[in-house]
Amino acid sequence: RIKSPAEIALIQYAMDLTLGLHRQVHAMLEPGVRASEVVKFIDRRHRELGADDGSTFAIVSFGAATSLPHGADGDQVLTEDDVILVDTGCRIDGYHSDLTRTYKLAPGDTAFEDAWAIEREAQQAVFDAAKLGASCSSLDDAARAVLARYGLGPDYALPGLPHRAGHGLGLQIHEEPYIVRGNATPLAAGMCFSNEPMLVFPGKFGIRLEDHIYMTEDGPRWFTEPAKGPTDPLLAV
Repeated sequence: RIKSPAEIALIQYAMDLTLGLHRQVHAMLEPGVRASEVVKFIDRRHRELGADDGSTFAIVSFGAATSLPHGADGDQVLTEDDVILVDTGCRIDGYHSDLTRTYKLAPGDTAFEDAWAIEREAQQAVFDAAKLGASCSSLDDAARAVLARYGLGPDYALPGLPHRAGHGLGLQIHEEPYIVRGNATPLAAGMCFSNEPMLVFPGKFGIRLEDHIYMTEDGPRWFTEPAKGPTDPLLAV
């Protein structure tokens, strides 16, 4: 549960590699591309960039399939107006990366853009709540409080957040500490965990912005900076 500086450095390297790959995916997406083509591209580029075994996983979803946290069956084809969700990771010397971006190729969808802003606000609330000694449960609570202010949820009701706000990461892609309701574990320096309070509108779209946090003696730090906006999956300003 408590990572050494060397372990954090390995996770940072893996996260940076996968974030760079997200940039490449964004650049290659265009209407008509199949989700299976994108998955193959992600695996190939992870291998070429030095990951242990290519992608540990890759979820690529378009349109209404983005409302399914673990993706849909079948091979989807991207259309011009689709919401895009890409969730992938790799391993470096056994340590995992895991990053999700959700966006559209062009601006102008007010409903999606408003929802994206709420998701980003909830993600930031988790980061801001990540104080040394704070319970893991309190971070999940912080995300749900944001959604409730916009009439979403409450609790696990949909539209809203149907699962935990995050999970620990290291040699396992899902491990302690879990950022979930009821987990009284206090945050301590060396803990590493995801921040991904997914916002789901069933049958329409889902938005998951996933970056990871590591705790220091001075508080939380991002492994990767959050996404910039609803049509740009790259770094925040």
